[in-house]
Amino acid sequence: MIFIIAAKEFRSLCAMPSTWLILGALQFIFAWFFLARIDAFLQVQAQLAQIANAPGATLAVATPLFGTIALVMMMLVPIFTMRMLAEERRNQTLTLLMTAPVSSMHIVLGKFFGLMLFLLLIIAAATLMVLTLAAGTQLDTGLLLTNALGLLLLTACYAALGLYISSLTAQPVVAAIAALATLFGLWLVDVSAVDSDNSWHAIAPTSHFLSFNVGLINSGDVIFFLLFCAAFLLLASRRLHNNRIYG
Repeated sequence: MIFIIAAKEFRSLCAMPSTWLILGALQFIFAWFFLARIDAFLQVQAQLAQIANAPGATLAVATPLFGTIALVMMMLVPIFTMRMLAEERRNQTLTLLMTAPVSSMHIVLGKFFGLMLFLLLIIAAATLMVLTLAAGTQLDTGLLLTNALGLLLLTACYAALGLYISSLTAQPVVAAIAALATLFGLWLVDVSAVDSDNSWHAIAPTSHFLSFNVGLINSGDVIFFLLFCAAFLLLASRRLHNNRIYG
């Protein structure tokens, strides 16, 4: 049942014209930034050639590109999660879904995986864009794949939190604004906290992406992402379960 709901959600996302407009705009933004980073790298390539262990094209281009995509995803994901549950509740189609012989957790996981499958296309497109550099230079494949993995985990956190907030209201716009405000608040906590204040950095998903961004897979960061996603998916499931019992 999870896969049926996920497939339905993915098809509904692909069927909306606004989805393709957003994807087109994103690819334009990412391509512009990608070409700008390549141009900046080529301008300093002569100076880098005189430095021992100088950063390569992957570090100079892919790392800042994925860092930018991480911030864009923070603003993009709430636009998609706002309709997951809030719009269905407003249109009263969520009631029909909840009367079906399917658990609340299956509903939440189905919608989550359907959205993640769609967001994976965006991450894959950005990764393939960077892979085109292999035609002219040697790429650090490990650094590139680590960035892609970190971005996927970070995006999953955004989707889980946005899905939970979408379960709290029947107004999609309210869900989008609340999710964006929450994610932006977590980002501000990360960038404004002093380096010695690890407790504040620990609660911000963006701070755990930094190690992936430089090519390091930290088990602590992976566990944080998994626990973050699990916590908000459980909260969303609990919210739907309460709605099913108490109306």
